[in-house]
Amino acid sequence: MKLYLKGERCYSEKCAIEKRNFIPGQHGRERKPKILGYGLQLREKQKARRYYGVLEAQFRNTFEKAVNVKGITGENLLSMMEHRLDNVIYRLGLATSRSMARQIVRHGHIAVNGKKVNIPSFLTRQGDVIEVREKSRTNPAIVASMEVTASRPSPTWLELDRDAFKGKVIGTFKRAELVQIQLNEQLIVELYSK
Repeated sequence: MKLYLKGERCYSEKCAIEKRNFIPGQHGRERKPKILGYGLQLREKQKARRYYGVLEAQFRNTFEKAVNVKGITGENLLSMMEHRLDNVIYRLGLATSRSMARQIVRHGHIAVNGKKVNIPSFLTRQGDVIEVREKSRTNPAIVASMEVTASRPSPTWLELDRDAFKGKVIGTFKRAELVQIQLNEQLIVELYSK
């Protein structure tokens, strides 16, 4: 399944999934894997982890926090993953991929509400202003990403001012907005609830 991990390459004809969508190996085209029960749950969890670019411990800790929040656990989990700072940077178009967004945050190019933040897992809230720091606005990687992602629309819960290199969280993530990838968060909840 296409997870859009390679940035703009996934939107072009160079995407590996478009070229070769079968299991590697000599008999890959003939082999049809049978996945049931636990395997389906595990695959959904791994898909979500790869999509957001987090390790197992980080994903598990986020799930534990989502369980303690009022509401539907699966939607809380996705909301927390979407509100991570590295994901918000990617969604705003300041980076072409989540791994690039993570690196931009780690290198100290981002400020939240005027304060430098270099933790990719920082959870943003409604009303937070995310901006590229003054010194970093001429960074070639950030400028190139802004040009490449200019045509990509930002989600309805985010607002972007391209000229000021600034974005704002104006709402909360809604499950219906995650249409790029088909993810069944209920299977993840079932897996961790065992």
